[in-house]
Formats: sequence, C-alpha cells, structure tokens
Amino acid sequence: GGGGGGGGSSLRMSSNIHANHLSLDASSSSSSSSSSSSSSSSSSSSSVHEPKMDALIIPVTMEVPCDSRGQRMWWAFLASSMVTFFGGLFIILLWRTLKYLWTVCCHCGGKTKEAQKINNGSSQADGTLKPVDEKEEAVAAEVGWMTSVKDWAGVMISAQTLTGRVLVVLVFALSIGALVIYFIDSSNPIESCQNFYKDFTLQIDMAFNVFFLLYFGLRFIAANDKLWFWLEVNSVVDFFTVPPVFVSVYLNRSWLGLRFLRALRLIQFSEILQFLNILKTSNSIKLVNLLSIFISTWLTAAGFIHLVENSGDPWENFQNNQALTYWECVYLLMVTMSTVGYGDVYAKTTLGRLFMVFFILGGLAMFASYVPEIIELIGNRKKYGGSYSAVSGRKHIVVCGHITLESVSNFLKDFLHKDRDDVNVEIVFLHNISPNLELEALFKRHFTQVEFYQGSVLNPHDLARVKIESADACLILANKYCADPDAEDASNIMRVISIKNYHPKIRIITQMLQYHNKAHLLNIPSWNWKEGDDAICLAELKLGFIAQSCLAQGLSTMLANLFSMRSFIKIEEDTWQKYYLEGVSNEMYTEYLSSAFVGLSFPTVCELCFVKLKLLMIAIEYKSANRESRILINPGNHLKIQEGTLGFFIASDAKEVKRAFFYCKACHDDITDPKRIKKCGCKRLIYFEDEQPSTLSKKKQRNGGMRNSPNTSPKLMRHDPLLIPGNDQIDNMDSNVKKYDSTGMFHWCAPKEIEKVILTRSEAAMTVLSGHVVVCIFGDVSSALIGLRNLVMPLRASNFHYHELKHIVFVGSIEYLKREWETLHNFPKVSILPGTPLSRADLRAVNINLCDMCVILSANQNNIDDTSLQDKECILASLNIKSMQFDDSIGVLQANSQGFTPPGMDRSSPDNSPVHGMLRQPSITTGVNIPIITELAKPGKLPLVSVNQEKNSGTHILMITELVNDTNVQFLDQDDDDDPDTELYLTQPFACGTAFAVSVLDSLMSATYFNDNILTLIRTLVTGGATPELEALIAEENALRGGYSTPQTLANRDRCRVAQLALLDGPFADLGDGGCYGDLFCKALKTYNMLCFGIYRLRDAHLSTPSQCTKRYVITNPPYEFELVPTDLIFCLMQFDHNAGQSRASLSHSSHSSQSSSKKSSSVHSIPSTANRQNRPKSRESRDKQNRKEMVYR
Repeated sequence: GGGGGGGGSSLRMSSNIHANHLSLDASSSSSSSSSSSSSSSSSSSSSVHEPKMDALIIPVTMEVPCDSRGQRMWWAFLASSMVTFFGGLFIILLWRTLKYLWTVCCHCGGKTKEAQKINNGSSQADGTLKPVDEKEEAVAAEVGWMTSVKDWAGVMISAQTLTGRVLVVLVFALSIGALVIYFIDSSNPIESCQNFYKDFTLQIDMAFNVFFLLYFGLRFIAANDKLWFWLEVNSVVDFFTVPPVFVSVYLNRSWLGLRFLRALRLIQFSEILQFLNILKTSNSIKLVNLLSIFISTWLTAAGFIHLVENSGDPWENFQNNQALTYWECVYLLMVTMSTVGYGDVYAKTTLGRLFMVFFILGGLAMFASYVPEIIELIGNRKKYGGSYSAVSGRKHIVVCGHITLESVSNFLKDFLHKDRDDVNVEIVFLHNISPNLELEALFKRHFTQVEFYQGSVLNPHDLARVKIESADACLILANKYCADPDAEDASNIMRVISIKNYHPKIRIITQMLQYHNKAHLLNIPSWNWKEGDDAICLAELKLGFIAQSCLAQGLSTMLANLFSMRSFIKIEEDTWQKYYLEGVSNEMYTEYLSSAFVGLSFPTVCELCFVKLKLLMIAIEYKSANRESRILINPGNHLKIQEGTLGFFIASDAKEVKRAFFYCKACHDDITDPKRIKKCGCKRLIYFEDEQPSTLSKKKQRNGGMRNSPNTSPKLMRHDPLLIPGNDQIDNMDSNVKKYDSTGMFHWCAPKEIEKVILTRSEAAMTVLSGHVVVCIFGDVSSALIGLRNLVMPLRASNFHYHELKHIVFVGSIEYLKREWETLHNFPKVSILPGTPLSRADLRAVNINLCDMCVILSANQNNIDDTSLQDKECILASLNIKSMQFDDSIGVLQANSQGFTPPGMDRSSPDNSPVHGMLRQPSITTGVNIPIITELAKPGKLPLVSVNQEKNSGTHILMITELVNDTNVQFLDQDDDDDPDTELYLTQPFACGTAFAVSVLDSLMSATYFNDNILTLIRTLVTGGATPELEALIAEENALRGGYSTPQTLANRDRCRVAQLALLDGPFADLGDGGCYGDLFCKALKTYNMLCFGIYRLRDAHLSTPSQCTKRYVITNPPYEFELVPTDLIFCLMQFDHNAGQSRASLSHSSHSSQSSSKKSSSVHSIPSTANRQNRPKSRESRDKQNRKEMVYR
C-alpha cells in the first residue's frame, strides 16, 4: 500500500515538473534527470522499494503507453477488488459468529431469568415491571425502524412500483453503457496513464460506478441473507468493477482489467423486458433468456482472453503477450465453442490456454444445447405474429372464424369485385392456424388489400394486435360443412362475446348455421342490431330461398344472383346462356333519390327510373313521423317520395345507380341517353304530383295499421290456391278464433300431436293431394337438425289466405321428424308420411306427380368426409324421381308450372262476385285422384290460365335439390353439357332453379357490410316476415304463440308478395307474342300497381322447334326492348288482395254443394279458354308485323 502511494506521489511530482502524464515506456534520453529526481523522491518515501523503483520508474510523456519497461500497477486494481470482497466476507462471517454466540448466551440467560421470574412473580409489584416494559418497547421500536428501512429498500429494487421499475431499468441501461465504454477502451493498451480531469470516458465510467455503488447499498439493505447476497453474480460483478474505478482516479492511470464482467448483466435482459411488459409469452421469454445467457458468457470469456493475452503471464515477466483486439478474441471464442478451430487466432499465454481448456468444456456444452434450442424457437416463431399498422384515411375490417382457401377466396372475390365503388378497405384476417401454401399464395396476390395475422379473437392480446378497437367491422365466417352445427355456432357466439367484451361498440357480422342459436346472441348486452350488428343464419336463408321456389320456381336463383357480384360475360351466340348471363350481371344497390322525385308516387318514380334512367327500383326506405325507418317493397301509389329517401335498385354496377341521385328534371328531362345523366349545378327542386284525395285517404286508412306494426317490411309471395274437399276454408272467421300468430305475420293453429298428422301409405294414397309441396328429407336420430321451421314459415305467411296455403307433406324418417316436430306443430296443413324418399311406393302414395314442388333435403350431408359423396342421397333421390313413370294419370291441368293470374284484376266483373284462383275437383275414379282445374270465365274479366300438361314422366315434376358440394351439380341433369369445373351459377340446374347450394350465401357477408339494408331486404323477401321482435319471442318460447285477430295484427297481412304472371292469357296476352318487356312493365305498373322484375322463360324458347324442352331459366331485369314470347312467366311484385278470401269462400261453398255441377262447369268453361288461345295467334301475327321493326334483341 505504501509503495503504491509513493509511486503515485512521484508520478504526480514528475507530472508537475514536465506538465505531462507519466508513461512507463521511456524512449528519450532527455528525460534522465527527471527520472533521477523521481527515483530519489521514491527512495525517500519508501526504503523497501528503493532498489526496484530505481530500476523500473522512468519519466514518460502522455502519448507513450505504460509498457513493460515502466511500472505496472495492475496489482493495485486487483487488490482493491480482492480486499473489498474478502474483507466484506470476513465481516459478514464475523458478525454471524458473534450474533450466534450472543444468541446462545442470551438463550441460556433467558431461561435462568424466566425461572426467576416465575418463582418471584407473585411477590413483585406492578411498579417493578414498568422498566422492563419500557425496555421491550424501545427494542420493538428499534426493530420496527430497521424493518421499515429494509422494506423500503426492497420496494425500491423489486420493480413492484413505478419508481422501482425505473430504477431497475436505469441500472441495467447504465450497465450496458459501462460495457460500451469497455468496448471503446479495449482498443487502448491494457494499462495506460490517464488524467481523470481530462479523460471524458473515465468521468462517465466514474459516474456510472457511483450509481452502481448506491444501488449496491440498497440491495445490501434489502437482502435477507447477507452472505448469499455477497456471493451473488451481480455482487461479484460490482466487486471487480466498482473499486478499480476509484483506484484509477487516485493513481491517474487506467487498467482495463475485469470491467468485461459487466457483460454478465445481460443475463437480466429478459427480466427487464418483462418489467416493461414487452415479453408476455413463454416462448419469447425462453428465447431471450437463452440468447442473453449465451451472449453474456461469450462476451465475458472473450474479455478474459483479451486481458491475459495482451498482458502476458506474470511469471514470464509479461514477455509472452500478444496484441489481440477484443473482437478477435470474440471470434476466437466462437470458433472454439463451435469446435471449428481454424488456427488463425489462438492463445499463446499459459493463462489463456489454461482458461481455454476449461472453457471449451462448458462452452461446447452450451453451444451444443443452446444454439439448436434458439434456432428452434426462432423457427417456431409465428410468421404472422406481428401487429397491424393502421393506414391514415383507410378503414380496415377484421375477418375471423373459419378461414380456409374456399371461404377466403369466395369472400375476396365478392368483397373486392370491380363492380363495387372504390373499395378503400383493408381486410385483416385473424386465425390461430398459419395458412397453407395455397392460402398464402392467395394472400400474396391481394397483398395490397389483405393482411393475415396468426392469433385468436378469444385472446385480448391478439385483438389488440389487429386494432379491433379502430376496425370498421368484424366479420365471422362459419364452417358450413361441419359435422356439429351447434358446436360451430357456439364457437362463433364465443367469438362474438370475446370481441364485444373487448370493444362493445364494434360492429359484428357473423354467420350462424342454426336458426335457434341466433337467440343466444340476444343474451349479449352489447349486441345491437340497430347499430349494425347482424347474424346471417344460413339455415334460415337457405330454407327460405327453397321455400320461395315452392311459390315461384326460379326465384331462389334470381335472388341469389342479385346479392352476388358477378362480372358480365358477353356471348354473341343466340343461346339461353346469353340472356341468362345478361341478367346475372345485375346486382342490388342502394342510392338516395334526387329531389326531383320528391312528392311523386312510388309507381311514377319507378316507371321514370326504368324508362329514362334504365334502373329498376323495387323498394324504398321510408321514414315515418317518429323518424323510424322501414323498408317498403313496391308500396303502391298511396306513398309519396320524401326528401332523402333511400331507394333499392337492381342494376349492373354502382355507377349506373348514381343516375337516380343526379337526375334533375330541368337539365335531364330531354336527355335520351342515360349515360349523359350526370351531376349538374342546379339547386335542389321539389316536384309534386296531384292525386285524388279520396283514393289517397282510402289507401291510408287501409294501410295505416301496417305502419305501427312490428314488421314494417312487406313480404312478397306467390298466389296459388289449394282446395282439399271436405274442409271449409272460410277466411272471415270470428275474431275470437286464433288463426294467426301473435304478430299477425303467419298462419297459426293449436299445437297438434305428431300422431294426428302421420299418414300411412294407404291413407296417403286415398287422400286427395294435388298442388301440394312434397319435402323429401333424409335424416335419422343422430342427424343434426336442419330447422324445417324455416322452410314452413314462408309457406305459411299471413299475406296468403288460408285456402291459398299449399299442403306440405314430409316424406322421411319418423325418428328425425319427431325431433323437428316441436317447431312445426303450430302450422296448419302439414302431414307426415314415414318412409324414405328413395321408395317409389312412398312417392306415389303422396301423388308426387301432382305436386307443385318437390324439395329434396338431407341432414346427413356433413357426416361424410369425402366431399364428392356428401350429396349422394339427394342426387339419388332426384334421379329416382325423374325416372318414374305415371301412366295412370291423364291431362293434369297444372297452373303452377304455367303461372297464374294475380287476384284483384277482375274488379270489373259485372256481378261484383269475382272468382280468384282455381278449383281443383277430384274425379271419382279407382285408385287415382285426378285434379281438374276449372275456370269461370266471364266477359271483361281477366281469364285464368288453363293449360293441359301431361305429367306422365318424372322429368316434368318440379324439383329443387339442396347441394353441399357445388361440383355435384353436374350429376343432377344427365342431358346438360356443364363442365365439372364450371362455377355453380353458370350451370344449367342452378340457372333453371332446380338446384341450390348454401355456398351462394357467402356473398351476403360482404353485401351486408357495404349495406346492411340488403340483408334486411333479402330476409324480408325469403322468410315470410320474420322480424327481430319475432326472433326474440321464439327465443323465449321456441314456438309461435297464437294471437287474436285485431286491426293491428290483420294490418300486417297487407304486405307485398311475389307472383308469376303468365302471358298466355289475360290483359297482357297482346304483349306475349313479340311485345316489349318495357311496355308490359309500364302497363302492369300503371294499371295494377304490379312491379315486374324478371322473366322465367323456356330454355328453348329462342328456337323455332315444335317440341321444346320444358326446362326454364331465369332472366333478371330485362331491358325495355326485350322481346316477349307467349310461354314466358313474369316475376312480379303485387299488392295484397283483401277480397280474395271472400271470393274463395263463396267458390268453396258452391263447389261443395254439387260435385256434378262442378264437373259440368269444368267441361263447359274449359272450352272458351282453349278457343281464345286458338284464335289469338292471328291477331298476334298482324301486330307482330307492325312492331317487328321496333324490337331490339339483346
């Protein structure tokens, strides 16, 4: 110690004389006198080191490093660390020994005092005990003070408070800073003379170590076991890094020494990141732990090699050193751990080689275990585990649920369709399974608008990653082909709960498979359909579409094409595909109406849009006086257009619909080209059209109740009467009889036991069944329920009169139908024939050749792994029916296959007793019931259709088959030429309305996102009038509740319906042969408030062949100039007829009075209708010559 101090003083004296730092490398002879004076000064201060100091100490300048020819002071730095470590360890051990001895002594003395206290306790007074109590209180106070200080220190270093976290992070950051200073100083010699007041890095290092010393004190106070604390790694690091800095200041020289131990602080890197809430997953914590241990060990070992190799061995007088940079040592350690050992860099010193011998054992083991595990963790790290970065000015949606190649491709194809306006929305997919190569390629093709992240919406962290709180909406896709639909719905409901729990205001559009599971969504407090939340129930819509096909075949195809985005495919050849595809390119859009339409009636605006703007408007969003909006479909001429009314249009793209918004009467009245109708600079003008007050007031009085009804959306259905002899169908029943449900939207009857509706095969054969609906259902006890209520409800809508309801006969397993019966027992005219749809005997028993529609469904489709075999039962049943022959039936008059005359058109009947509908009267023959459709034709009355069509083959039976796999549609029609790779909407069975697949409903997700009114409109069209209020009621009771007929509930019947108008007879017969579709549109709209929107045409109608195929296809929204043919059926929206029930009742009553008179009237009144059809072509030929030049073929 003395020698070190003397050396320091001599150096400072020499420094004062020469005004320079001392260096232990002398190369100048001019400094010898300075060396002599320095030596004498050294000898006077210490006689012990006199000979040695004379030989070693020489004066040097600042620039010359202290080398082997000068004095080395490394031992002073090392001694400071050793003295601190062992001195503190000795003090701790001594304190523990003394404390132990004191405790033992006190324990023995305590026992003696306690015995004395027990013996003398009874003789001592209370006053003698007070000094003892005061002493105990003083000790307790002292213990409390020490404990509070210890607790405070523990809180400061435990990172449990904000101050503690800041302190811990700051200590780690300063440790890394000290390590960086070491890296900088490692380029200098191991030992060099430096002035503390002029060396900036030394000053910074000094400040860091002062802070480390204070932190060491806190840790020491907070430590419970001081001995273990003294031996901790962090404590050892402080011992060998902090004291040498103070020695450097005192000696004015620097020794690189053991400062590399600061690299061991990197081991705490994972703890720091956990304190900052950066590391949350176990894999990330483990990865950072492995990396920090590996890197800290690597850097620490490299520092030791750098020290010993640059210094040399002490016993060799430091002569065997070699100049190695720190980073060369890092390289040496890496090739050593990896056992590569190139030999370009190696250890020369004995200390270095000895260290390498031991390090290679541990380093090799660490390298062999840590590196593969690190690579595995990095390799297993989620490729799509980042976070979404929102783009300013661009919305994004989150899509989750069932994410597969099929579901994603269908969604993107419709969502990003070019016919939409500029879709400035980014799509973020979130799924817990990484995409396969095909799906990944699909994402890459749409990388500008699509991003994928791996995670789950059930994890709030993943929801935060995709920025769900700023998303415009969240869409949840369902697996339509799962084996357990209820489990799939439960999963999606849990996703909704998780998302709503994280952000209650987010708009959610989810797919549901089962109708009864929609009720669980109502239990979510933040679920609000008024704010845009929607549940697209696939079973409800699928069966609703099929039910509409039972009322108007082909309607399911038309509606499915309207909400699906399809590109226009131009075909030059004159084939049925040409006209079909022209209609397929139409979609449903919404646009606000121009002020020019304000005050006009709906039919007037509708005609103006169709004729002038080339747009088809079918509905509007009407806002009542209390500002409640509702969708009205073809509301009639009593309703006036308001300012800011939203219209629903059928058009080919969104740009065309803009014409309704830009139209100005002043600027565009004389424009004939609709493409020139663009925005003008005129002010908003309002035009009014007068209407007779009496008619208007009468309309308002009739429809006033509907405005306050729960369901304000009109329902469109087809009128087709059915009469089974023996049942009196009188519509004006007593108001005390419950014949409608409590909302007035559906026909209702008291619950019936299933045994009362079961028919045996013989009973079914003897029952008169015609014009009915046969539902062939495949299912058993274990099959998932498909929800047959959704099929029956549209067929029991209250805007049908009771006698117009088609009888429904289910053919299938009674075990399965018993499970469905609880939801069907409140509907009238339902029967069950236990059997199988593959049995021809069962099919003949229900008179399938006389039915209006045969529906083929299966509940077993999703239980088969092979997708090609999922539809095997439905396909076999379809082919089985088509191959049946019915030789015992004669001329069946089937109005449903040829259309009908909508009621309400014969108000000009002279005797004011119009007849609407057709009378089916069975002939009394053995073993067969032959329906005869009679017609009571009178002059001035619109005659009904009476067409003879022989159904001697199953190919003439109208069928619609449900398919799961789209490609299986090729097996339904053996005579078509559809390619197996053809998309479903391009195939003949789908175009004809004989096949329906649930995949077409995928487009509703994107359609609902862009316009939630579209889903409301579609649901209104196909469900028969289901409303949120009705869904809440069904959720409570799982069945419809009967209600008494009140003016409010009866007003709900006054809603629109779909009809198929035949051109073969009636007031439109003159347009049926060569007439223009536009003329028919205007005439039907003006005369009967009927809105035409499509054609159901024979497939070979464009061919002039005598024997044409009976298949028909759908043409959506034909142009004005489109030429009509007599066999066309026109899809139209017609108003509800209040008088049809009374007329039917009188007709029914007269028919029961005398069967013979009915037979006579049948034969008599069938002749004029036939005669009329025979004479009509002559007048049509003359008219066709006049109009031929004006016809434009599309």
